[in-house]
Amino acid sequence: MGATTAVLFLGAIWLNELLFARFEFAAGISWIYLPAGVRLLSTLVFAGAGAIGILVASWLICFFYFFPNDPIRSFAGGILAALAPWLTYRVLVAGRIGTSLAGLGPWRLLGCAVAFSIASPALHHIWFALHGQDEGLLRSFLVMASGDLAGTLIVLYTAKLVLIMRQR
Repeated sequence: MGATTAVLFLGAIWLNELLFARFEFAAGISWIYLPAGVRLLSTLVFAGAGAIGILVASWLICFFYFFPNDPIRSFAGGILAALAPWLTYRVLVAGRIGTSLAGLGPWRLLGCAVAFSIASPALHHIWFALHGQDEGLLRSFLVMASGDLAGTLIVLYTAKLVLIMRQR
């Protein structure tokens, strides 16, 4: 499950770069960010194993692609990328849905997406502020929150639609 998550996440990074590179605001921050949706979906479906897969894949992406010359940011970025969806999962849905999205109605799914899309940029930007990277912090936060929400809604509702179609 963790390996599946890592592969899906890396694939989402590639797809996002292919389709939405022109919407990139900064490395790892975009107006549409499909990997955010994969991070939440994988955690909702695979719980801790999903979070571990995200952690490993995020470290690979951060260390070798986004921030190869900044090991501290890469290390922290991987942890924050995995922590935000796991916390959202633990607070909002753990124990209520099992390992399926079938237990999440459209409104609860929307609530998870919004909560995650605030939690993830909040964690990242708190870290940025604590490390002196406070220039344009509000704008960067708003772009990241918007992009994470857009990407998360695309991924989650596509997955939900696939589940509905499979049940027919």
